[in-house]
Amino acid sequence: MSYGSYLGLEQLLAAQHPRSGQHDELLFIIIHQASELWMKLSLHELRAALRQIQADDLGPALKMIARVSRIQAQLIQSWEVLSTMTPADYSLIRPHLGQSSGFQSYQYRHLEFLLGNKNAGMMTVHQGEPAIFAALEESLHAPSLYDEALRLLARRGFDIPREKLERDFAQPYEPDARVQAAWLVVYQDPHRHWELYDLAEKLVDLEYRFQQWRFSHMKTVERIIGFKPGTGGTGGVSYLVKALSLSFFPELLSVRTAL
Repeated sequence: MSYGSYLGLEQLLAAQHPRSGQHDELLFIIIHQASELWMKLSLHELRAALRQIQADDLGPALKMIARVSRIQAQLIQSWEVLSTMTPADYSLIRPHLGQSSGFQSYQYRHLEFLLGNKNAGMMTVHQGEPAIFAALEESLHAPSLYDEALRLLARRGFDIPREKLERDFAQPYEPDARVQAAWLVVYQDPHRHWELYDLAEKLVDLEYRFQQWRFSHMKTVERIIGFKPGTGGTGGVSYLVKALSLSFFPELLSVRTAL
């Protein structure tokens, strides 16, 4: 087997189909295709990490979550490359994009659902794709990574409210002072609760990197199109700014104030 056949390079390198005839369109396509590949790997790692947490086997889970934080660094760097495209360059490509938009990335939506940002309204754009919509609906109703972390705390003897453990997982998670109190015990004695402390810090690092990715995305869009609406009908920069206020693991941030 050759290197090219093992990696499927013939299909991979033939998957770019510029429509505008403009030099920078290949850059635009490859950045987004590469991002989708990194997201595919992130989902692979985080879904496996979730299963390991369910099985009380934190060692592999911690490694997988840390790997995704490094993947996020690659995604952040991709915006640095894309930002070399000037507004004039992009204006020649944009009319050829139609209504396509990164907002329609179903892998990104799976990633947000897995991390806990549950919003059924974000699925409507995929209603015309039954298989994708069904998979997203399954992700929407499944426990997130943080939900499983809280179940782990409960199994380890911490007082986690039952309504946080058995709830409608399709609804956004609401912070709870009792959950913060449980994490506070972990953070006040990390040596005693080292695995849980390490898990918490890996999750914080993951959210930190994800927010950096969101911020870099927003600033790149601002730099290239200013405050125009996005191609998929979103508010563009205003939509991306709003996303920066979302938190996946709220008590892991608020507990720092309580320490």
